[in-house]
Amino acid sequence: MDIIQTIADKLTVAAHQVSSAVKLLDEGATVPFIARYRKEVTGGLDDTQLRTLDERLIYLRELNDRRITILESIKSQGKLTKELEQAINNADTKTLLEDLYLPYKPKRRTKAQIAREAGLEPLANHILEHRDCLPEDIAKNYINADKGIEDIASALDGARQIIMERISEDASLLAELRERIWQNGILHATVVSGKEQEASKFKDYFDYQEAINRIPSHRALALFRGRNEGFLTLSLKPGQDETEQHQICEQLVARHIEVEDTRKLADAWLAETARFTWKVKLFTRIDLDLKLRLREAAEQEAIKVFSSNLRDLLLAAPAGPKVTLGLDPGLRTGVKVAVVDATSKLLETATIYPHVPQKQWEQSIATLAQLIKKHQVTLISIGNGTGSRETDQLVADLMKLHPDLKITKIMVSEAGASVYSASELAAKEFPDLDVSLRGAVSIARRLQDPLAELVKIEPKSIGVGQYQHDINQTQLARGLNAVVEDCVNAVGVDVNTASAPLLTQISGLSASVSKNIVDFRNQHGAFTNRKHLTKVPRLGDKAFEQAAGFLRIMNGENPLDASSVHPEAYPVVEAILENTGKSIRELIGQSNVLRSLDAANFTNDQFGLPTVQDILQELEKPGRDPRPEFKSATFKEDVEKISDLKPGMSLEGIVTNVANFGAFVDIGVHQDGLVHISHLADSFVKDPRDIVKTGQLVNVKVLEVDSERKRISLSMKSTSDIPAKNSNSAKKNPRPKAKQSPTPQGTMANALAKAFNKN
Repeated sequence: MDIIQTIADKLTVAAHQVSSAVKLLDEGATVPFIARYRKEVTGGLDDTQLRTLDERLIYLRELNDRRITILESIKSQGKLTKELEQAINNADTKTLLEDLYLPYKPKRRTKAQIAREAGLEPLANHILEHRDCLPEDIAKNYINADKGIEDIASALDGARQIIMERISEDASLLAELRERIWQNGILHATVVSGKEQEASKFKDYFDYQEAINRIPSHRALALFRGRNEGFLTLSLKPGQDETEQHQICEQLVARHIEVEDTRKLADAWLAETARFTWKVKLFTRIDLDLKLRLREAAEQEAIKVFSSNLRDLLLAAPAGPKVTLGLDPGLRTGVKVAVVDATSKLLETATIYPHVPQKQWEQSIATLAQLIKKHQVTLISIGNGTGSRETDQLVADLMKLHPDLKITKIMVSEAGASVYSASELAAKEFPDLDVSLRGAVSIARRLQDPLAELVKIEPKSIGVGQYQHDINQTQLARGLNAVVEDCVNAVGVDVNTASAPLLTQISGLSASVSKNIVDFRNQHGAFTNRKHLTKVPRLGDKAFEQAAGFLRIMNGENPLDASSVHPEAYPVVEAILENTGKSIRELIGQSNVLRSLDAANFTNDQFGLPTVQDILQELEKPGRDPRPEFKSATFKEDVEKISDLKPGMSLEGIVTNVANFGAFVDIGVHQDGLVHISHLADSFVKDPRDIVKTGQLVNVKVLEVDSERKRISLSMKSTSDIPAKNSNSAKKNPRPKAKQSPTPQGTMANALAKAFNKN
């Protein structure tokens, strides 16, 4: 297989573009580096195309490795023909490759193998070749008590097993039948008898059926979870009319062995053999294959959804370098408090007990006021877990009693904070700090810069996917890590303030090199230019080439070091400066001058038009952050729990998770509501991500509340039909609900925007 051409066809690009990208990847270049700094080499392939290229490259190379193994295996058996070799070399999927290998794959002794050992293969061949003879007449000659063939029936049974195995291992027949059932098959789910009570969370699927090729990913994963937990049984029917479809498939199998009717003496016996083959071997295998196909497709879609949500989450708007007080809410155990400075350095911690059972409300307000005054806090970040609304009220009272403090409160997601708190990284960063207080530090920092804080947490622990614990963890990790890498490099990092985990996500930097950068910085002081990075132990030329453009040095010796212009391209900037007669400090930000320049005048053998255009754009707005400004929601003060919700209410909320079937929205009641895809807009919506993104502020209307099942139905339509009364029972056919978790951007109060406007 020509891997390069196959990928080029997939991406609809030229083969030389793919070949160049593959070469760079094999040399150790990362996708962000290639997309940003090697546009001329790849013909302008963007990061999305390069990620697809990288995934297909891995798949096709694994396919080729398996192909080689299979060819060697068949060759060692002395059964490799030119036709078979060509078919194997042309196989473009793992499924087809395994189908071709099936007849030659070492396996346990089957009934067919036992029959062959007993000398019955000639009988099977004779029946197939001499249709005008009765199988019983031929079988008389193969009775051999010494070989366990006591009578005609046992001889014919052995011959049938041999023919059935041959049929079931025919790759072309398998492919035809598999595709037929995929197009017509119905998956039927039923509850396991006696487990109705335990399986209540799967009640939507107690008697559910749908065309297997139309089941959306979230529903498929819910079905498989129900089956794996022992609550559901999943059966596949070949079509809506089960009997008719079985007969059609039996006829296809019979036709495969050239049984068109029963006029010949052997045809009736062979037709029965075809029926047995379909029922016992082929349909059983196809049932497993198609369920696996459904699951793999659902997993790929789930990874895509998770990746999209994670990207929105990581690129959420940062509050910036402001002294921040983080509150990790708790009731009985108290509210944990941490103050961090503008650089995210921990200044002080405390624990207050404003809620039941201690009820130290006034004392808690006094403690917070004292900390705010002492450290000149401007932002308060409140985790959105248990006790968050009560803690939010505490801060509201604080602001009323101390209007002179000029603070802004924001509720953020604490998803993953506990994971970070108990991690080895947190233990190294705060060895003497209680685990519970580390969570408050994380909550404060993720308001300042969500990206910088969330990279410390394993992506799947952030929890903005659907059924992420049920899917292939290796593929999930690979997909999510790619998202983190792309996001960090898109933003870039300040090398003088970035943590080791954040630096690790930079193109070309390993965990050990990132640690060395931090250690070198702590020992020798801040880096003043990018060249100094080459003095860091183990940061060689290759790593510097990959990383330098994404590492920023603010207020350094060279203004270009604070931009995304790569040091290798500095000579291009020097040529631009010479042409304009300006210094770099005079030229940066001068849109009228920069836009008047013709990029083609500064190209050379190394740097083409795309790179020069990027340089001019970067000089116009150096170090620009692609992340948006704050957009915030204000929760209604009298709506704190599900029971406070009434159909028809209009609320503000923050989108916390986007799935294929809709979007989950935090409206401040500790249970996200679902805006089903049919209620996202007045017009038809194919993909929810076309309408909303994680972290987006939205206005919603309450449609229905199911307190018992903790389900809230919302709408974003301009006009929505509201049920006549609040329902506390499940809808007849509600959509299954994906696992959810709020966004770190959380609900950033309108007051925050107002405070920034004042500044």
